Amino acid sequence: MRVISSQAAGNREPPPAEQALATRYRDVRACSLALAAPLSAEDAMLQSMPDASPAKWHLAHTTWFFETFVLGADDAYVPVEPRWDLLFNSYYNSVGPFHVRAQRGLLSRPTLAEVLDYRSEVDARLLEKLHAGDIRDTTLQVLELGTHHEQQHQELLLTDIKHALWCNPLGPAYRKDLAATPGEPRLVHWNGAEEQELGMGAAPWPDAGRFAYDNESPRHRVLLPAHALASRPVSNAEFLEFVAEGGYEDPSLWLSDGWDRVQAEHWQRPLYWHEDGAREFTLAGWRERDPNAPVCHISLYEADAFARWAGARLPTEAEWEHTAGGQAVSGNLLDADHLHPQAGTGEGPGPHQLFGDVWEWTSSAYVAYPGFRPLPGSLGEYNGKFMSGQNILRGGSCATPASHIRATYRNFFPPHARWQFSGLRLAKDLP
Repeated sequence: MRVISSQAAGNREPPPAEQALATRYRDVRACSLALAAPLSAEDAMLQSMPDASPAKWHLAHTTWFFETFVLGADDAYVPVEPRWDLLFNSYYNSVGPFHVRAQRGLLSRPTLAEVLDYRSEVDARLLEKLHAGDIRDTTLQVLELGTHHEQQHQELLLTDIKHALWCNPLGPAYRKDLAATPGEPRLVHWNGAEEQELGMGAAPWPDAGRFAYDNESPRHRVLLPAHALASRPVSNAEFLEFVAEGGYEDPSLWLSDGWDRVQAEHWQRPLYWHEDGAREFTLAGWRERDPNAPVCHISLYEADAFARWAGARLPTEAEWEHTAGGQAVSGNLLDADHLHPQAGTGEGPGPHQLFGDVWEWTSSAYVAYPGFRPLPGSLGEYNGKFMSGQNILRGGSCATPASHIRATYRNFFPPHARWQFSGLRLAKDLP
C-alpha cells in the first residue's frame, strides 16, 4: 500500500478556514485509536449480537465514510482498495451493496493491522488535500459531518465491546484502571413549567453555521403543557425497589410489546445486573453496583414500566429540550474517562445530570419535525429512513464525546434496545 507522508502534509498550514477542521479531524481520529488500543486483534473481531459490530469494523467503516464521501467527491480519486466498499458500507443503498450486518464478525480479513494501515493512508490523503486547500466548501461540510459520524461510532465501539466481553464467562475487563467513586443519596426535586408555546429544534446546518444533524431541524413551534421534570435521573437503588416489588412480574405496568419481550427473553433486571443482586458488569469488569448512580442499560419498555410503577411518566422530547436548553453542556461524558454512570453531586432543585451519565428515554417517537428536509444525495440516508418504530433519547452518556452532544441532539433506538447506556428521568403532569 502506497503511503503519502503525513509528516510532509503536516508541514504546511492549511488555509485559515480549514485549520480548525483539520485539528478536529486529527483529534477525532486519534480518539478512536485510543479507544481501540486496549483491545487485542481477537477482541476487535467480536460481534456478540446482530445489533452490534466489531471494533475493527467501526474503525474501518468510519474510514470508508471519509474516503467515499470526502475523497471520493473527486471523480479522479482512486480508492485504497475498491473491494472493501462491500465490507465497510453500512446501509447506503445509493452507494452500492453491502455485507450482511449480522455477519460483520465473520470478516477476519482484512486484518486489524491492515485496517489500521487503511486508516493511516486515508488520513494522509485527506490531510494532504485539506492542507493544500483542494477540498471544496460543500465537501468540507461533509468532512465536518464525518467527524460527528465517527464520534457516534466511538460510543458504539464501547457499548458493543462491553456486550461482547459480558458474554464471556470470565467477565474480562476492557480497562481495569477505570475509576469508580461511590456517591451519596440525593432527594428528588420537581422542576415545574407552565403551559407555553416555545421554539424547538436547531436551525438547519450548514446555513446556521453551528453543526446539527438534519433530523434536529428545522426550528418550529410547539405547545408545551404544564409539567414537571425530576431533578435527576432514576438511581440504581430506586430501580432495585421496582425489581424487588415484582415490577417484572406485573403485566399491568407494561406496554403490550414490552410484556411480550419480558416473557420471551425472561427479563428480570437491567441488562448487566448480576443475579447476586449486588454487582453489575462494567467496562472495568464485574463491580459492586453503586446504589446512587443512575440506572442504565434498560429498554424503553423498562423505563416506561418503572415510570408507571412510580406514579409518573416519561418526559416528551420537547419537555426535555425545554429544560436542557438553558444548561451548559457538561457532565460525565466520554472525556471524563469514567466510562460508566456516576452518582451526581448536585443538591437542590437542579436540574442535574442532563448531559452525560445515561441517555434518557423519552415517550416521543422518532419522527420528522414539520418541514424536515434530509441531506442531499446519499447522505440523505443517514437519518431520515430510520423514522419508524424507534423512540428518542436525549442528553448523551458516559461514552458520548463532549464536543458531540447538545440540547437539540436526537438519539434514537428501538424500544427493546438495552445495550446502550440508557436510563430515565421521570416527568409528571401539572394541573
